[in-house]
Amino acid sequence: MTLLFLWLTLTSGAVADDARLKRLDNGDDAKAWEAVGRLDINGSGFCTGALIAPKLVLTAAHCLFDRETGERLNEAHVEFLAGWRNGRAGAYRNVVRAVVHPDYVYNDKLSSTRVRNDLALLELSQPIRNTSIVPFKTASRPREGDSVGVVSYAMDRSEAPSLQEVCKVLARQEGVLVTSCSVNFGSSGAPIFVVEDGVAQIVSVVSAKAEVLGKQVSLGTALGQPLAELQAELVAGNGVYLRGTSAQQRVRVGEERRDTGAKFVKP
Repeated sequence: MTLLFLWLTLTSGAVADDARLKRLDNGDDAKAWEAVGRLDINGSGFCTGALIAPKLVLTAAHCLFDRETGERLNEAHVEFLAGWRNGRAGAYRNVVRAVVHPDYVYNDKLSSTRVRNDLALLELSQPIRNTSIVPFKTASRPREGDSVGVVSYAMDRSEAPSLQEVCKVLARQEGVLVTSCSVNFGSSGAPIFVVEDGVAQIVSVVSAKAEVLGKQVSLGTALGQPLAELQAELVAGNGVYLRGTSAQQRVRVGEERRDTGAKFVKP
């Protein structure tokens, strides 16, 4: 069954209840979301990532591939900016290892197989131990009709994250979560979460955007088994360890940008 069939069977009624995006410009608004950060990729693009352990960031696998060549990018050129807001971050960390889901294949064809495996874990050079930056827990995937939210950076909001506190799960199929959450280029890897007892827990990661009945929707992998398999890859020692990489070799934020895969695949 293809994603096209899934899109055509959706209804658009849930979209009317969605909350608008709220830019998290000040400390009070952003306080609960400091563990969401911008992933800068060699100064040539960015994605969104979220801390799920002091030394681990969860994001989308396609962020680690060059859009033009399809080749895996060197994670030595990736930097996590926790809580990046208006030119400053709560913590800056280089990436020393990255593992992508073992069944993920980077290509230009949008399919349920690609989306449900579009998951990566990044190991940071040093753990982030800051009382204001608390890693998120993860939870099992929500049901159709449940309320979720998303915090993301994007092409039109790259200097501060935005929060959409309420959007809806429109469908779950073949390991893909379809939501009405508002996303754009750069939101790849952004955490989709549920709130239980006032605590946000990640249930999905934004993989792509699409259009259903004239409405924009987001597609994400449903966590659970895919995340468990990714964690097993990490424990097994897979991924690339990088040694002897100096910070001076990196292209810093604000320098010349080039096109990379750190964007959405738009159908």
